[in-house]
Amino acid sequence: GPVSVTIPASPFMQKLGYGTGVNVYLMKRSPRGLSRSPWAVKKINSKCNRNQQSIYQQRLNEEAKILRNLQHPNIVGYRAFTEATDGSMCLAMEYGGEKSLNDLIEERSTQRLGPFPAATIFKVALSMARGLKYLHNDKKLLHGDIKSSNVVVKGDFEAIKICDVGVSLPLDENMTVSDPELCYIGTEPWKPKEALQDDSIITDKADIFPFGLTLWEMMTLAVPHLNLGDDSNDEDDSFDEDCFDEEEYYAALGTRPALNMDELDSSYQQ
Repeated sequence: GPVSVTIPASPFMQKLGYGTGVNVYLMKRSPRGLSRSPWAVKKINSKCNRNQQSIYQQRLNEEAKILRNLQHPNIVGYRAFTEATDGSMCLAMEYGGEKSLNDLIEERSTQRLGPFPAATIFKVALSMARGLKYLHNDKKLLHGDIKSSNVVVKGDFEAIKICDVGVSLPLDENMTVSDPELCYIGTEPWKPKEALQDDSIITDKADIFPFGLTLWEMMTLAVPHLNLGDDSNDEDDSFDEDCFDEEEYYAALGTRPALNMDELDSSYQQ
């Protein structure tokens, strides 16, 4: 049955992060000396208009339904789906102090540390591949939005898990999304070619292309296709709208961005 739990109102919880239309909060659960692990609580952003709130609520309901049936060391664990004191529905998930891979990439970029070591990227690749294999083969699900911000990392890459299954799609026995009513949502810079074309067949491979781009992010500390024609000597790594070539960006979507091999150290040669 449903877990009986009281989730506090947002101002009483520490904000961990945010996504499209949702905020994620830290809920500490150790009253009166009981040692219980904290939860990450996903809530609809109340600043969205009513129509948006309804869409995001539907997506959260869907995510809760899917996550409840998943159990794998490389997929973030479900804890509860329940109403908060302010009446909004919340999805509670396991939380062990993880940070998103995207946050770690941004931190590394700010500190000008260069690409992640090859061994670290291999660890992320293996963990993500195991999580995706479970979703595709065991659960017949396409994640549908693989990217660095949907991967969480504990400590010094001790545990790596895929999160945010809110836009996942069912796969048939041929590993294909066969329901014509369903469409791949994803996030534009990570979208595979077939998701950018009308009437294309979407298969489990639509998760593999952005999986590759997530590893590319770790090697370049950049967002795919956003640094086109960039002057690499520029001291400021922030995104400059004036230099953004929209035509070039859209032409590049769905292709593999270049990799500067000179920036990769000797650990990549092994």
